[in-house]
Amino acid sequence: MADRKLGLNTICTHVGEVEDTQFKGAISPIYMSTSYAYEDVEVKRYPRYFNTPNQEMLGKKIAALESTEVGMIFGSGMAAVSTTLLAFLNAGDHIVLQKTLYGGTFNLVEEEFSKMGIEYTFTSGLEQADFEAAIQDNTKVIYIETPSNPLMTVTNMQMVADLAKAKGIVTMIDNTFASPVNQNPADFGIDIMIHSATKYMGGHSDILAGAVACSEAHMDKIWNKAKNLGGSLSDFSVWMLERSLKTLVLRVKQQNKNAKKLAKWLDQNGHVKAVYYPGLKTHPDHALAKKQMRGYGGML
Repeated sequence: MADRKLGLNTICTHVGEVEDTQFKGAISPIYMSTSYAYEDVEVKRYPRYFNTPNQEMLGKKIAALESTEVGMIFGSGMAAVSTTLLAFLNAGDHIVLQKTLYGGTFNLVEEEFSKMGIEYTFTSGLEQADFEAAIQDNTKVIYIETPSNPLMTVTNMQMVADLAKAKGIVTMIDNTFASPVNQNPADFGIDIMIHSATKYMGGHSDILAGAVACSEAHMDKIWNKAKNLGGSLSDFSVWMLERSLKTLVLRVKQQNKNAKKLAKWLDQNGHVKAVYYPGLKTHPDHALAKKQMRGYGGML
């Protein structure tokens, strides 16, 4: 579990760095090798196994940011989403997904799950009764996204976590649109956090990446599926993402301020029909967002 005594800026700057033991460089060296000598009979390093020095250490940083035991880096957000879902779903299983989701996730479910024999239900709304009505005897996963992409709906994470735990169901969240700066779903009982690291985490429009953070027990299942599906991230991109995360808190907090200021201005503009931003008091989910978020993000 991440040490919650560390501030987010400290985590972003110092946790999960590869130590340069030879030359004492100030930043992590890049391990571009695809072949490694055996340290012992247990450790087999290989980029597709998600365990190069850069991959492992960046996973520690992601875990610290999300206050979980472990983290893993993927080649894209959808690689993270698809691998994690398929790690917990087999033919004959059922998943409940909230009705407002990122289009890539929606397409994955709609276009691929039936071929695999995986059943799914999108909720009719975001209230507890909507999730309860969608659950079946064979439900294995509840998948949410808050704030959602692109309509910025807000889902009650504590409600979903409590409902799922009472029924032995695993919970997953796409935490991309909040980032760990603005909310930590693990604090509300959500089991698995997923990110498109291409967005806030990358921050410079030069990295395609994904990330997952959760317990060691859950990550064992995800890693097993990941090494078979092969969605790992190159070590140069891993290094680039580590660089980007050093300024994550500074960037996201400024984006929070900018978006809120712009949203307020647009909300008062007579030429604008509607503004979807959870930081606005006029947003239908504002009270819930205020309860479970530290900031409202840069998207509107």
